[in-house]
Formats: sequence, C-alpha cells, structure tokens
Amino acid sequence: MRRELGAGYELDDDRARIDVDAVHAYIAGESYWGRGRPREKVVSTVSGSARVVGLYHERVQVGFARAVSDGVTIAYLADVYVLPSHRGRGLGLALVRETIEGGGAGGLAGLHWMLHTADAQGLYAKLGFSEGVQSYPLMEKRRDARPLPQAERVRAQ
Repeated sequence: MRRELGAGYELDDDRARIDVDAVHAYIAGESYWGRGRPREKVVSTVSGSARVVGLYHERVQVGFARAVSDGVTIAYLADVYVLPSHRGRGLGLALVRETIEGGGAGGLAGLHWMLHTADAQGLYAKLGFSEGVQSYPLMEKRRDARPLPQAERVRAQ
C-alpha cells in the first residue's frame, strides 16, 4: 500500500522503506516511552511487527507506527509518532487509521486493539479507542520485574 495524502505527504507500509535510523532517533532520543532504546531493538521491532507504516514528506520519513499482533484476535498499537514540525495537519490520525484499518483482506482491522498512551487520547478516541472501565483489569510484567518469593506470593493471594 502506498497512499498520497497531498501537500507532499504519503503513507507507505513497505517495510523495506522504513528509515530505521530516523525511527531510532525519534524513539530513543525524543519519545517518553522508548528513550534510550538501542538501535538493534528498533531493528527487531520493525522486522518483528505484524504491520509497520511510515509517514513521508517529500520522500523523507517524518512519522511511524507499528502493530504487534497474532493476526487473529488481538493487536497492539506501538511506537506511533509524527515529528513536531509536521503535526497539526491530521497526519497522525491518517497514520493510525492506516495502521489499524489498512492492509487489505489480510489486515488487522477486525481485531481487538489496545495501546498505551500518556498524551494522545483525543487522537485515538477519534478512531474508537476509549478510556474508562475496562472489561477486565490490565496487568503488566515489566522487563525488570522479578517474581515474588514464594512466601510473598502466598500472602498476596
């Protein structure tokens, strides 16, 4: 898929076109969620994601989004950004819409989507994401988390 958005902008889901250096520069240096992420991890996330979409302005990458999914029931939206100098034009909405709704018949559109965000709830609400009461509690295991010792596990139950 390659789609013109006008004013020199386009979306493209060609994985080979993703400028990994640009994605790494933003995520590791500018984002609140991935600050310090090593380049090799960015390479792995791009290659290992179910879908990646780049946002380009005059052939230079200015935005990115990716989806992690089993392709059947669930998908997770991650690493979404549009460079600050290109915001305010509806590009983030177009980027996220393409990531979650595009991809043709084999796409991820009909799945249960999730994401974490600290600052873009309004954008995601336009596409049907909602805050509030969850169907069930969300639990997370962070990469640095260690299991509780047996005695503490028993008390926690």
